[in-house]
Amino acid sequence: MASSETAIEQPSFSEKIEPYISFLGPMAMILAIILFMGVAEPARYFRVSNMTQILLDAALYMPMAMAMTFVITQRGIDLSIGSVAALSSIIMAFLIKQYGFPAWSAALIALCLGALMGLINGLVITKFKVPDLIGTLAMDLVYRGFALVIAKGLVLARFPDLITEIGRGQSLVFLPTPVVIGLITLAIGYFMLKSTHFGRYTISIGSNPEASEMTGIAVDRHRVYAYVLMGTMAALAGIMLTGKLNAIQATSAPYFNLHVIAAVVVGGTSLFGGRASIVGSLAGVLLLSMMINALVTLRIEFFWQSVASGVVIILSVALYTWLQKKDRDGSGGLAAALSNPDNRKLLKMTVWIMGALIVLSIISLILGGPANPSG
Repeated sequence: MASSETAIEQPSFSEKIEPYISFLGPMAMILAIILFMGVAEPARYFRVSNMTQILLDAALYMPMAMAMTFVITQRGIDLSIGSVAALSSIIMAFLIKQYGFPAWSAALIALCLGALMGLINGLVITKFKVPDLIGTLAMDLVYRGFALVIAKGLVLARFPDLITEIGRGQSLVFLPTPVVIGLITLAIGYFMLKSTHFGRYTISIGSNPEASEMTGIAVDRHRVYAYVLMGTMAALAGIMLTGKLNAIQATSAPYFNLHVIAAVVVGGTSLFGGRASIVGSLAGVLLLSMMINALVTLRIEFFWQSVASGVVIILSVALYTWLQKKDRDGSGGLAAALSNPDNRKLLKMTVWIMGALIVLSIISLILGGPANPSG
């Protein structure tokens, strides 16, 4: 070989771990929770029953996290999944309780209704050119309104064994049935993302929708496909929630959208499109479920659980958005972000916001102390 031939430049350590940072981040947070709870409440937190409960809580979000990964990768968002889950489950419940439908057929109809609602979302976005955020938020109000009209304030309970088996049953393997269902949906999503045209087109559309359309990809059609998948998985989650509680009402699943979107983004799927991680979405779902369970184990009041969950979600999403800066503008990720004066100002603002939240927490603790019962 000629002596003038340039040697192949070896990638740096940061470049080597770049493809895995989306997975390593939530895993590091999970490890931090494990270590903290190992000191604070090892006996209660690491019981087999509690570990099973964490998996059951996470399983509810696994199907939706899989589908939301495709939606967000295509630069979309779906804020209607809680209402889709509630409406499809309410209709399933009425079919079973009032019209005598077999459980399997009512559940199948619920899945089809979820797909139909996802189709409507996709058409609103692609044909009427309504932005994803506004379109799905508006449809969230529509679907929730339909659920309230149909249910009329009723709580429907006591369902056949098939429904409760889906929500909290024990499969033939060592995992509960809903966990098996959730893992199967994630495995299907992983295969679709890595080995099908739909997965490759999803990445391409998220990276550059204009270029994808010029290469012959039916961008609008594939975006609709993603929303149909999202609606179907939201309906499946609604069925799982109904079986888990053995009850359903129109106001169920109010925070599905925030929890699922946070889990997917924390897991490394870029809000700016073109980057997806099904494994990361699984890690994100487990992280949030473990965090909420840890707060319960520490006997922290429900309202403080909401405060802590919101803060952790904001910090996690902000961190990963920062790390994904390289995907947006070609800069050097976190190091380049820290060297940018504007980003340093943003960091200072973040510190001020966190300080203000700490002050509010202290004030709340002082004002919300033990109440004096009146004699």
